[in-house]
Amino acid sequence: MPDEDPSKRAIRSFVRRGGRLTPSQRHAIDAYWPLYGIEFQHGLPALPGGFKSLKVEIGIGNGDALIHMAANDRDSLYLGVEVHEPGIGRCLNNIHKLQLNNVRLIKHDAVEVLQQMIDASSLDRILLFFPDPWHKKRHHKRRIVDQRFRDLIHLALKPGATIHMATDWQDYAESMAQQFLEDERFDNQGNADGHVERPDYRPQTRFEQRGLRLGHGVWDLMFTKVF
Repeated sequence: MPDEDPSKRAIRSFVRRGGRLTPSQRHAIDAYWPLYGIEFQHGLPALPGGFKSLKVEIGIGNGDALIHMAANDRDSLYLGVEVHEPGIGRCLNNIHKLQLNNVRLIKHDAVEVLQQMIDASSLDRILLFFPDPWHKKRHHKRRIVDQRFRDLIHLALKPGATIHMATDWQDYAESMAQQFLEDERFDNQGNADGHVERPDYRPQTRFEQRGLRLGHGVWDLMFTKVF
């Protein structure tokens, strides 16, 4: 069968990179994915019980923030969504090393995960840390935060639950803030520009620390679902 007409495909916020797996990452995927991985499907399968809240991180990268948050918040179940296998492999190794029973991973497009796997009003927090800024103006249409994304976030969050975003690109921070500030379904938890101080639960990455030393900015934004 011929491939789908590219002109009819949805614009995605990521580009799939091949990325060679290390032997350790390959072993982790083979050995630990059956324990901690969730295949993309319609609706979530049965999840481990006994947790007070359900939180999702979109685009976990290598999983460092996800591991940090889950290790320090054992009462919450964390779902990490990522498309790149090397990051999945590294994260699986760390989940197994720390024996974290409150983390599950999904390797798929986050927008489709929100559309097809997450029940309405089921999430206590959504986390979006350092998404691809697509900094060239002609690529701004690829940025994940847009009207469709806000609609999906609003549907997935419980009333009173929060989306927390962070970026080191000022114009993207301004764009995200403006979109949520103008959306009456969300309440700003920050200052007039939508910015908040970094919460303790979000760790600083080495890349972020280096950028701060060089005088680069980092912007955190938090918005709560009103209704």
